[in-house]
Amino acid sequence: MRDKELLIFDMDGTIIDSIPALAKSLNYALKELNLPTYPQEVIANWVGNGADVLIKRGLCGKKDYIEPNEELFKKAKELMLNYYKDHLTDGCSLFDSVLDTLEYLYNKNYILAIATNKPHNFVQTMLKDFNIDRFFKVALGAGIVPNKKPHPDILLKICKDLDIDKEKSVMIGDSSSDIKAAKAANIDSIALTFGYNQGVDLKSLNPTYVFDRFDKLKEIFWNG
Repeated sequence: MRDKELLIFDMDGTIIDSIPALAKSLNYALKELNLPTYPQEVIANWVGNGADVLIKRGLCGKKDYIEPNEELFKKAKELMLNYYKDHLTDGCSLFDSVLDTLEYLYNKNYILAIATNKPHNFVQTMLKDFNIDRFFKVALGAGIVPNKKPHPDILLKICKDLDIDKEKSVMIGDSSSDIKAAKAANIDSIALTFGYNQGVDLKSLNPTYVFDRFDKLKEIFWNG
């Protein structure tokens, strides 16, 4: 991928292991509503499609949720997000080799960006908490564009805002939403298998590359 200029990263499950704070916040909301709570390893299988879907899965207690009562959903969302904003990185960490690899790519003069389904107002705070906000030219979350991944809106906006051709861009993420968004935008993609892929075989989506370690990115982005 010697011709690439822009590397667009997902955040949760790709750069940050954010499950601990998400699980804690969801369980807080469920407990306040006198509903069952769930182990962190169960909730981990519900993450990757944005806050609304996570909350709906929590209310139903399963990944294949049915639409909950609207009032109950609104209350659960308010409870969870109000709690979450004060506990964004509790128990969370960067995945192995993320810091060194981001520094490497940044110093190679690649332009780095974030495209996440996490609510936009949380994104910069989380990046700053881990002292990695300095690497990213732009970091966008849910609410900035009309549609979340797997819709290509957010990827296309980043390319347009930075005035970089799609052919010179690549999406890097851990979930089917990331790979599908890249395909819909006609952007190359790299799937990382260590994140929150919800049991999906990412190879079946035919990304450009599939890696099991973050630092494998150094092997294909080396000429910046």
